[in-house]
Amino acid sequence: MKTSLYFLTLTSFFILSACGNNNETANKPIMTSDTTAKKMASGPSNTAEVMRGRGIFKANCQVCHGKKGIGQVPNWREPLANGKYPAPPLNGTGHTWHHPEAALLQTINNGGIKIGGTMPAFKDKLSAKDKRAVLSYIESLWPAKTYQMWLQRN
Repeated sequence: MKTSLYFLTLTSFFILSACGNNNETANKPIMTSDTTAKKMASGPSNTAEVMRGRGIFKANCQVCHGKKGIGQVPNWREPLANGKYPAPPLNGTGHTWHHPEAALLQTINNGGIKIGGTMPAFKDKLSAKDKRAVLSYIESLWPAKTYQMWLQRN
């Protein structure tokens, strides 16, 4: 028993030591690849996925969110006559970019009806790959600065 405890303590010490910062690494900037830097500067880099997402968006989302995600009503923050909120713009002028990707996927999956919106759920209508492509297309609509801020928030 004592040997096991000694071994466990020693192993934990080495693992925790490896996780700590030292003077050599603590102040060094994190290096990113050219691809990551370009993605941060301009938006999603997978053009094929963006184009695929564009088609899925046109078929499923455009009717409510408008062409190129500009929205359909002048003031999307005001409830409609039925008390429900209209679809917000997705082009970077709304609040979409304020949310992490997991929250955006949750909204795509579950819709917005439960929270006072009009968006239907797409959980059983779109595959995971389709949802990812739609998000890539939406992200491509954002100005570069907005996309960069979204990446930093996530």
